[in-house]
Amino acid sequence: MKAAYKPLDKAKIYLITGAAGFIGYFLAKRLLEQGCRVIGIDNINDYYDVKLKYARLEQLTSFEQFTFLKEDIADKSVIMQTFAAYKPDIAVNLAAQAGVRYSIENPDAYMQSNVIGFYNILEACRHNPVTHLIYASSSSVYGANKKVPFSEADFVDNPVSLYAATKKSNELMAYTYSQLYRIPATGLRFFTVYGPMGRPDMAYFGFTQQYFAGKPICIFNNGDFAHDLYRDFTYIDDIVEGMVRLIGYFPAGVNRTPHQVFNIGNNNPVRLMVFINTLEKCLSKAAGRPVVFEKIFEPIKAGDVAATFASVESLQQAVGFKPTTSIETGLQSFANWYCEYYSVGQSQE
Repeated sequence: MKAAYKPLDKAKIYLITGAAGFIGYFLAKRLLEQGCRVIGIDNINDYYDVKLKYARLEQLTSFEQFTFLKEDIADKSVIMQTFAAYKPDIAVNLAAQAGVRYSIENPDAYMQSNVIGFYNILEACRHNPVTHLIYASSSSVYGANKKVPFSEADFVDNPVSLYAATKKSNELMAYTYSQLYRIPATGLRFFTVYGPMGRPDMAYFGFTQQYFAGKPICIFNNGDFAHDLYRDFTYIDDIVEGMVRLIGYFPAGVNRTPHQVFNIGNNNPVRLMVFINTLEKCLSKAAGRPVVFEKIFEPIKAGDVAATFASVESLQQAVGFKPTTSIETGLQSFANWYCEYYSVGQSQE
């Protein structure tokens, strides 16, 4: 099946939930820089430091074409009113309670945001038709699958965390609404997204914070370097490029409304210890002095998987793009941002 990839239409209205979040911010910024009108929704919850969320928002609000609504997608009446008032052409749902480990401690937050919230978005798209709904899924849906690389056609019915279960539920819900109400919908399975202005709960960010606080880092791989964890680390700019291309993606010659799922990953998994060593080197360069983490090795946490590895053939066939940013380039960008944003390193020498 051949696909049609259309450049962004500046005449359309783009609604992004989770606009103050990591991916939502970078996507909104990219669309605004290209002259698009963006409606951003975020409840600014305190899962991590809200100062970082407001720092992202501050950059977005400098664009005249940006409108921000501090609302929760779990509130159906607000979401329905928002869609009716702004009539978005493209809806991108990135609002979700993130984190695999946190889902074990606080399951309620995941059900409210990831399931009920997404249901509300689907209902809004049903009653206020959009030309395309794009929503965030996750590589976590693959669970403990042994076959690599992970393909969109793989069996994904055995999630190992509630977070993964909610993302699988999103895919099923979107498929059903797509077929029943002819909503063009595309799910994106993100693979370990990282970069500047990222989420502090992610390992690379937490390691960096621990180091500059003079504390050791905990590595959950049992200290077993021979069987280290692998992750398909994907730089934020690659994620956004794939998303922008998929916004304008519609299968040609299809009479039914499609629902499709795509992996967006680097297609090049890296050992966790290699990633950590690379982060040390990048921070050393950014800080202007040697950075070596004090490491404590602990057992693998419940809900973690041994490896993630994305097949991106479907993405490349659809929109002619695959992520290519190396961890050296991506982590250096993060390290430079971190040292500047938190005023650490060379400025304190």
